Amino acid sequence: MTARETLPILGFLVAAVLVSLFVTSNVVLNFLVFALILAIAAQGWNLLGGYGGQYSFGHAAFFGMGAYVSAILQQRFGVNAYPAAAFGVAAAALLGYAIGAMVFRAGLRGSYFALVTLAFAEVLRILANATEITGGAAGLLINLNLGAGNLQFANRSSFLILGAMLLALAMQITLALEKSRIGAQLVAVRENEAAAAALGVDILAVKLRAISLSAALTGAAGALYAQYFLYIDSNIAFGTWISVEALLAPIIGGAGTVFGPLIGALILQGLSEGTKMLIGKIPGVDLIIFGVLLILVVRFPLHRIPGLFAARWRGKGAP
Repeated sequence: MTARETLPILGFLVAAVLVSLFVTSNVVLNFLVFALILAIAAQGWNLLGGYGGQYSFGHAAFFGMGAYVSAILQQRFGVNAYPAAAFGVAAAALLGYAIGAMVFRAGLRGSYFALVTLAFAEVLRILANATEITGGAAGLLINLNLGAGNLQFANRSSFLILGAMLLALAMQITLALEKSRIGAQLVAVRENEAAAAALGVDILAVKLRAISLSAALTGAAGALYAQYFLYIDSNIAFGTWISVEALLAPIIGGAGTVFGPLIGALILQGLSEGTKMLIGKIPGVDLIIFGVLLILVVRFPLHRIPGLFAARWRGKGAP
């Protein structure tokens, strides 16, 4: 990995800082912060699904684990927000490893893997909704205590910079993985698992590393969500919405690429807000639109579009 390869990530950070300095609209800043949270979760999904070909439908499990552990440690045990968030990320990574150890050892993949991850997320949602320490159905409210030392900021610009820094770190991790031996093995597993095993790749070890890192990044997004809104409940933390959007964003923006999740997250957020403005805040309307979008993307993959244009250009006799 060279310095030149990291320049786009640095450029993204500079752009985020400039936006935080010159944009004063809370509506725009809230849109961007939420898009960044989604992009971090999508970057986590991208490591497992985009690079590893293991399509999870239950990344809400990791998002919710990061959010709840961070919030519970702060609210119930008085732990400072920084170590609480770190524990949230670690808990999500451990959950990812545990799920991977059970599922991958059983040889589940494809649609079976997707359904099992969805089931884990739903079980956690039900448990969180019925457990006292999580606040049950009422949810959990984090006490307002403004200050950088408590990871709480009075303005959205600070959260924008924080979100951009976390996403830049996630991008850097993804880029490092892409250029590493483990990354090459992960792509080999995605392309042909049997061939990769024949070449000596430890399939189980590669998958466990991928799902653990994927869960950690998604858990970080959950912890950031909890700090930004200072409230979570089971339907927010473990809801289907985050699993759907974390999956859709990289697929739309470009699965298996560093910037794909960010591009997809911005498109999804723009589509969601535009839909609400045109149709109104009808519950679930955005998920309907996302479902239609997913069908279209599967039917007409976006990664084929440049190739189609190139083929048509060559057909016209261009050199």
